[in-house]
Amino acid sequence: MLEQEFIELYDKFKLNFYRNIFAGFTGREASLTATETFCVEVIHALKRPTVNKLAEFLDISQPNAAYKVASLVKKGYVVKEQSKEDKRVFYLDVTEKFEKYYKFKNEYIYTVINRAKEEFTEDEVYQLENMLHRMSTEMMPEVSGFFNED
Repeated sequence: MLEQEFIELYDKFKLNFYRNIFAGFTGREASLTATETFCVEVIHALKRPTVNKLAEFLDISQPNAAYKVASLVKKGYVVKEQSKEDKRVFYLDVTEKFEKYYKFKNEYIYTVINRAKEEFTEDEVYQLENMLHRMSTEMMPEVSGFFNED
């Protein structure tokens, strides 16, 4: 039952996002391919990875990752910032263009969270927040090791 409820919740967030994205395409071409979209989201989530770290996380070759990054840089979603300590190292960061997309993407999450805060007691919200935090930090080792968590 828990599994089905979680899958249904996750699917509803995705469906709302996809509907909004396609509605936004009316009258214009999509500026990113699906693969590029996933790639820039990974760069954002990993918080300033190098191309090598991106390639390692995605389990793709370094040249393939570099190709994808070059396309994202050209389209204005990613910038490469040279390390001050080691001039051979470049960190990938997202641009304001991506941040606008990201805000748009997460609008529905904020709507649902605000509804939950109105519907649930403070204690229920606190418990939910703690459970989600524990799931993220303790129960997802396959991806948690890649994050530069603050």
